[in-house]
Amino acid sequence: MHSQELSKAVQFLSNDEVVCIPTETVYGLAANLFSEKAIEKIYAIKGRPRSNPLIVHIGRKDDLGALSKTVPAPLQRLIDAFWPGPLTILVDKSDKVPFSVTAGGSRVGVRMPNHPLTLSLLEQLPFPLVAPSANPYNAISPTTAKHVTDYFGSAIPLVVDGGPCQEGLESTVVGMENDKVIIYRQGMITAEQIQALIGPVEIKDEIVSKQVAPGMTLKHYSPKTPTLLCEKLDRFKHDHLNRAFVLFSKKDPSLPKEQQYLLSEKGDLKEAAARLYQLLHELDQKSYTQIVCKKLPDEGIGRAINDRLERAGGGIVSQ
Repeated sequence: MHSQELSKAVQFLSNDEVVCIPTETVYGLAANLFSEKAIEKIYAIKGRPRSNPLIVHIGRKDDLGALSKTVPAPLQRLIDAFWPGPLTILVDKSDKVPFSVTAGGSRVGVRMPNHPLTLSLLEQLPFPLVAPSANPYNAISPTTAKHVTDYFGSAIPLVVDGGPCQEGLESTVVGMENDKVIIYRQGMITAEQIQALIGPVEIKDEIVSKQVAPGMTLKHYSPKTPTLLCEKLDRFKHDHLNRAFVLFSKKDPSLPKEQQYLLSEKGDLKEAAARLYQLLHELDQKSYTQIVCKKLPDEGIGRAINDRLERAGGGIVSQ
């Protein structure tokens, strides 16, 4: 079944079409890196601003050479440790990479996804793929094929179903400025893991006027239901509005039990990350007036989850 789907995907992608592919992070809308026509379709289908760069996906580590001018040694060490996997490297682009992919910038984000179907597809293609998440701009990222078809219906000719995404959060984006390693977007590969390999890093995921990486806008990954990230939930103790509460591992006895949803009863941040978008999709289908999320432990993957929840609501409330 999958080999037929992959043959179809090769055919569509070779003919300037957009195809939905699974990765270990989220599902992506894929197109031929060298087809301006197909890249234009991605921006149109997603309603994505041209100022938001796209990540290039490759099937072999060696493919990076043709897309970049140089790969600094610290980034090469990260590639050796984490590819294939949820790590995107920002490098100076070669002339082969069109400016439509980099939002006019001189650097390109590249990763090697860790999903058997997509790696197999990339190995069958004579070109790399650009693949932003397969959702309308600013909406919740998709972690199942159904999320994609719910969003786009028949607007995408082929959705390759690779099952639920194992990681469930977008890749960590890393680059360099003035010989210093910078994390532009936090993800499943944590600052701690990166520092253990290459020493001190700077996290620079604040909102910037010129986006160097996807996912840096103030409001992103958002449900249709108004969403709020809070340090504490005390203010909701005596309020009887129909709110959904998203907590990490333990329910709050002062809030209505049936309105509380846990990301990981075991207190496992990896499980919480894998479940996050699926839960937000489910809550968005219910009739809640608001989704209130309690901040998770601000360490490791917890920081990446908090980042997504903060952007889902456009900020954080400290009280």
